[in-house]
Amino acid sequence: MQQRWTLPRLGALLLGLMGTLVSGTESDFQHHRYEELVRALFAVQSECPYITRIYSIGRSVEGRHLYVLEFSDNPGIHEALEPEFKYVGNMHGNEVVGRELLIKFSQFLCEEYRAGNERIMRLIHDTRIHILPSMNPDGYEVAARQGPEFNGYLVGRGNSREIDLNRNFPDLNALMYYYEKTNGRNHHLPLPDNWEQQVEPETLAVIKWMQNYNFILSANLHGGAVVANYPFDKSRDPRIRGRTTYAATPDDKIFKKLARTYSYAHSWMHKGWNCGDFFDEGITNGASWYSLSKGMQDFNYLYTNCFEITLELSCDKFPPASSLPREWLGNREALVSYLEQVHHGIKGMVYDENNNPIANAEISVAGISHDVTSGVDGDYFRLLLPGTYTVTASAPGHVPSTSTVTVGPAEAIQLYFYLKTAPKQNLNVKHHHGKKNISSTKVPLNLGPR
Repeated sequence: MQQRWTLPRLGALLLGLMGTLVSGTESDFQHHRYEELVRALFAVQSECPYITRIYSIGRSVEGRHLYVLEFSDNPGIHEALEPEFKYVGNMHGNEVVGRELLIKFSQFLCEEYRAGNERIMRLIHDTRIHILPSMNPDGYEVAARQGPEFNGYLVGRGNSREIDLNRNFPDLNALMYYYEKTNGRNHHLPLPDNWEQQVEPETLAVIKWMQNYNFILSANLHGGAVVANYPFDKSRDPRIRGRTTYAATPDDKIFKKLARTYSYAHSWMHKGWNCGDFFDEGITNGASWYSLSKGMQDFNYLYTNCFEITLELSCDKFPPASSLPREWLGNREALVSYLEQVHHGIKGMVYDENNNPIANAEISVAGISHDVTSGVDGDYFRLLLPGTYTVTASAPGHVPSTSTVTVGPAEAIQLYFYLKTAPKQNLNVKHHHGKKNISSTKVPLNLGPR
């Protein structure tokens, strides 16, 4: 039976978590080196074997596994209409608060599930949650060898080759901005030739991960500021000294809502003044802050169905272990509230006239120039704010189908599509948005500012 998702007041949310507060004292908080991180993850899996699974998405330059801890009532299995969610920490090796928060969050989910916390049980039953505490274990080890007292601003930021992983993804923004001028494709943009040879092993592992799972919502956890940062990170215009330019996605309103969800559930992010900077409501558009090329956040949006924001969580990138309990209490509710946002908007199945599911069908929303696609099981998820929308499903060889749906503030509305086979003479007619065939479009190179 589908659970009903509501938006109770923050006080009630906090009360639900405080009722079965995770046990432990300040002495339980520590910085985890690689071997300690691995032991911590496997300890959670041992404590909650029926709702967890550990898997590796690849290895770092120095051969360390990039371990993911999955939470689900059916670990290892995608259930149709159950959305996939991910948290990624420690992309910059010396930004360690996210890494420790995700270890603690994993322990929290396990303990609260076992304690019968209804909110956490519902989340794990209705969501497939993937947690990657460290995307950059090699860089972390470099930073950790210096320790909190002496860590520099850049030491350990990159991987062992000193490559910044958040400047290492294929630059799809340049392609998107070109297509905007030519009415070209607006989603799932093609990767450049030989892209696998152009990225680091950690980046390659994460991209392959995205290809293997139909993620719907994500956040990557950073440090050095306190703000919820949303796409686009890369400005549409060349940088002008002393001036920043807001770069909105077609889903700008949704991204603002997602960023605010985390900021206002966080103990102090929403207050705006942190680390000597001011961000209204504790949120910012990435390009408005400063333009960044080849970032992971924009890549998620332009290559997959996933909406990702970047969470800057601490002024100090590598704080002493004594500050971790405060960070955990400040972020705990926000981590849960943000995760719950994956259950808003619309979702459903796309079938053909014989009730066979259709994979890679395109789901378009009138007025929002960014489509999503159905997964291998024919299920789709489209994050939307409350309102009334005209939604179209289309697939090659089928007649498009359009419906009108009203989205409320609670759980996702289910909307199914049944596509009839197109008459033979129309099989080769492009019916979707009148977009050009991307393979025939020449794209100028090196459009980015860097």
